[in-house]
Amino acid sequence: MPAQAQEASLQPGDIVVTARRQNERLLDVPASISVLAEQQIERTGVRVAADFVQLTPGVTIVAGNLEAADTQINIRGLNGARDAESNVALVVDGVLKTNTSSLNQDQGALQQIEVLKGPQGAYYGRNAAAGAIVITTKKPGDRLEGSIRASAANDQTYSVAALLSGPVSDTLGFVINGDFGRSDGFYRNALFGTAVGKAVYPSNTTDRATMDDYRRWNINGRLLWQPGSDTDVDLKLRYGKLKSGGILFNAAFQIPALSALNPDFDIDVNKHKFIFTPNIRPRNQQETFESSIRLSTDLGFARLNAYAAYNDIRNSFYGDGTSGTFAFFNNESTCQTTSTALAGFPVQSPFGIGGGAFLPPYSPTTCDGSQFQRRNQKDFSAEIRLVGEVDRLKWQLGGYYLHIDRDVCLNLGLDTGVGVVEKCYTTDARNPTEALAWDAFKTDVYAAFGSLDYKASDALSLALALRYDIESRDVTNRVPTAARTRWVGNVLTGFPNGTATTPANYYLNPGLDPAYNPSGVIAPRQATFKQLEPKVSLSYKLSQQATAYANWGVGFKSGGFNNGGSQVVVEQFFNRVFNAGVNINDTYRKERSSSFEAGFKWGAPGGRATFELAGYWTDVRDMQFFEFFVGPFGLLRVVSNIDKVRVKGIEAAASAKLGSYVTLFASGNVIDSKIRKNGARPYTVGNKSPYTADYTLNVGGQIDAPVTSSATATLRVDYRLTGPTWFHTVQTEDVPNVFGLTGNFRNSRRDAYGIVNIRGGVTISERLSVTGFATNLFNKKYPSEVIPAPEFGGDFLSAAPLRRYGLEVGYKF
Repeated sequence: MPAQAQEASLQPGDIVVTARRQNERLLDVPASISVLAEQQIERTGVRVAADFVQLTPGVTIVAGNLEAADTQINIRGLNGARDAESNVALVVDGVLKTNTSSLNQDQGALQQIEVLKGPQGAYYGRNAAAGAIVITTKKPGDRLEGSIRASAANDQTYSVAALLSGPVSDTLGFVINGDFGRSDGFYRNALFGTAVGKAVYPSNTTDRATMDDYRRWNINGRLLWQPGSDTDVDLKLRYGKLKSGGILFNAAFQIPALSALNPDFDIDVNKHKFIFTPNIRPRNQQETFESSIRLSTDLGFARLNAYAAYNDIRNSFYGDGTSGTFAFFNNESTCQTTSTALAGFPVQSPFGIGGGAFLPPYSPTTCDGSQFQRRNQKDFSAEIRLVGEVDRLKWQLGGYYLHIDRDVCLNLGLDTGVGVVEKCYTTDARNPTEALAWDAFKTDVYAAFGSLDYKASDALSLALALRYDIESRDVTNRVPTAARTRWVGNVLTGFPNGTATTPANYYLNPGLDPAYNPSGVIAPRQATFKQLEPKVSLSYKLSQQATAYANWGVGFKSGGFNNGGSQVVVEQFFNRVFNAGVNINDTYRKERSSSFEAGFKWGAPGGRATFELAGYWTDVRDMQFFEFFVGPFGLLRVVSNIDKVRVKGIEAAASAKLGSYVTLFASGNVIDSKIRKNGARPYTVGNKSPYTADYTLNVGGQIDAPVTSSATATLRVDYRLTGPTWFHTVQTEDVPNVFGLTGNFRNSRRDAYGIVNIRGGVTISERLSVTGFATNLFNKKYPSEVIPAPEFGGDFLSAAPLRRYGLEVGYKF
């Protein structure tokens, strides 16, 4: 545990956490917290959220399926909706990260990871509706030290990380660390290797057919200045770049009426076999710059903790489109040429090429167009917090400010076979824009907060925390009003024939069409979202080693804006054409939750055994939920609201040290969730909360045994079982679609699956270590995510990581 967290009351084996912005024993905190200390981080090899979330009961994650910034964490039934704000706060060394793109990034030299469950906004601030991830990284010590770690694994996967830290003077210390990683990924493009594939699929990776390769590097710098015994000034800088593949998606129909023609029109997603055949190699680029300065000093009556942070994270992504099925480009010359050349080329069933078959999305032809997405965000934040103690009362008081500039676009372009022009809007003949969503968002956040923690007796403690948030948001549309399409509009009035021979000259965004919008412009919008977030906690020490507790709190996630024109698209092309019954607004509402938890914690002296049990109940109003629409307008991504959701669950965890060398552990979570009201899709009432696994189970063991006087053998085995999961509010209902048929999504539930990870090796003189590892040891195949598009009549499925095995060597000095 961190040296600065020692207190006189601590006993050997106690774990110290910062769950309420103060150092206290894990056993004394009246909330559920999962903790990975430094040794566990080394033994498990975790680096990013996708790693350590899998070790945490009741928590699941979807990360990197579309592109690197795409991360959704679900804690106890509350999910972070894609394209909305996160519902999990990420706090690194006391500084709140303000961009969801940071959630799955490597944060440097990790010393401790805390995953707090339940609403944490009163203590940790913005976007902590479902919980918070609190990370502590390495501080400089009083001597020069360093480390290097390198690994090699299958699929040309390599990584190296190095760290150097130490004193510059008696009052100034530094830490500098960096990492580099690359891989050819797990999946390949079946188009590559054919004569056509070689012509249209250039690449510079080791394996040119790779779908999910990556190259990334980061460098982190930290200066810690201590001009006095009671003052710290902590300066941090971080810069990183990533280039990777993406869109590990296939499409699958869910139209039972057509199953007699081909059973794959009604396929069980758990039996889907992934085939990737895009003619455009998907590319994602991410550039990250983060900086912060944090001051902590003793004012006598209180301690002042304050920070300011500036971040600039740029994400761009391009790949194949999804529009082949809708025949936008059937009369375009490149589409006709590639369709003829690839007639009969094998793609996932029941799609096909030629002979009147439905073209798949992300097809080997150019007929599905291209997509380019950009999401850039710059933000500045500052917080000031006073922390004090009077007799039995601990108190905190402070304020917070955040300003965000975010630019988001999604461009559907004509694919002429020569690549993608990486612009939100372009008239370049190589890849002209055919449909466009493009908006600039600005957000100002103001918050005030405070807390009181009163120790009524040696056993009983009461706490009250309050936070009041005001989020002022506005958006300006950037779609050119005078621009027109050449091809997409050809099918708007005659879907799905696609046989028009002259351009329809339709608007790039249907929201500009005077038939639906008399003004002919998408006007700027503004909205303010406010919320009071209380949290009340009670804890009772049954003994020095046992605590019973209860807490109640309110979670809050700001509302926001969908890209302009979203409401018009859904209304005109779904509701009016085939009575889809979908209600989407250009402005989505704030999400609020009320959560109650009661539990018990026990720990044997010396930490030789632990046990925790908790039950929880959460009512969510206006849960934010991501939806994906595909149709004769192109593609559309929106956030909708589920009016009422109720989640109930129970969670338990236990560990025991057997003898001197063996530790066993187990944890689990069971959730019962129900949609109680849903104005967006009223017929889904009674279904389960999307992205919420019915249960999770973690079991494993760890061995640390000496083999000689200077060498220690280590072995860590982790098994994670994730229960059945629905990914949409639509589950077993019959839903009309654009093909004039009815779909049913009973086969879109992901089944339970189990993963085994193992690491083992030898450490010599506490300096040199050699470790073998395998993740997904038995190469379990399952869909990582299933995104139903009910009005399309099918799903978009992403492929999960396969087995990765390799060797890691580390050295400390």
